[in-house]
Amino acid sequence: MAILNLWVCIPLVSLCCGLAAFVGKRKHLLNALLSLEFIMVSIFWLMLMSVGFMGGDSYFMMFFLTLAACEGALGLALLVAIVRSHGNDNFSGFNILGC
Repeated sequence: MAILNLWVCIPLVSLCCGLAAFVGKRKHLLNALLSLEFIMVSIFWLMLMSVGFMGGDSYFMMFFLTLAACEGALGLALLVAIVRSHGNDNFSGFNILGC
């Protein structure tokens, strides 16, 4: 039973670390995107453990993983567009009123 608690506790700790990194580091867009991907992977890991222990199907997890990959691709495309238009990915360098 202790191993079951450890397998549930590790994804929860990694989820908290990802949330702390997302809230704490607000300087670059790339850091925010990487912490969001870390959060998505830890949620996927938590879902994998919970569905695996219950003996359910993994179709919903594959759908979730597909959405996470699409979110990563969209984030990278946004990063490339911002770097091309502004020259860097600093949040302080963005001007809302400028085109």
